[in-house]
Amino acid sequence: MAEKTASLARQAYKKIKQNILDLTYPPGMPLTEALLTKELQMSRSPVRSAIQKLQTEGLLVSDYYKSITVKEITQKDILEIYQLRELIEEAAFRLIFSSGRNEEYSYRIEEKIVRMCAVSSDLYEWEVADAAMHLEIISIFDNDRINRIYKNNLSEFIRIGQYSVKNGMHIPQTNANLRNMVRYMREGNFEKSYDILRTLHLESGMDNALKGR
Repeated sequence: MAEKTASLARQAYKKIKQNILDLTYPPGMPLTEALLTKELQMSRSPVRSAIQKLQTEGLLVSDYYKSITVKEITQKDILEIYQLRELIEEAAFRLIFSSGRNEEYSYRIEEKIVRMCAVSSDLYEWEVADAAMHLEIISIFDNDRINRIYKNNLSEFIRIGQYSVKNGMHIPQTNANLRNMVRYMREGNFEKSYDILRTLHLESGMDNALKGR
């Protein structure tokens, strides 16, 4: 019985989290146990367990009166997330080139971009694939602590990224820009390849996300 309850709690957690990440439950949306149990067709116990886990992760918040809300995305959140990404990814890009692994990483990153192109019609899946591409870039560090920082913020990367697309970022053009980035990596051109990542992807993403705030 306990094993079944744990399994249902995992299912509830996975479904609620996906609904938050793909903006089915948009930032600021109020949720209740009653609503979630009805939608998931589960009892309150596994749903309550899932809610508690998502509160721990910061995706759900509760106020003094214990009402549950999907965490808002503020202007400060967007600025901090993109500042974090630019600081880490610039250092990663420099290391890729200074270690002479730019050609190797061009192919590794290109694999992720191919996936992004394949799921371009699905905004959520495209953002998940984009996050995987960025994780590939920082893998050059081989640093578990940096990986944890990224993975701890991955949910916000995905949610904020969807804001970017909904407010002007053009997926086909972004895919094309990233393909050019890979080409410059193979040519050994750090300046042009990183400029695409920083200016046409990160800075453009931030600017478009801020339009929604």
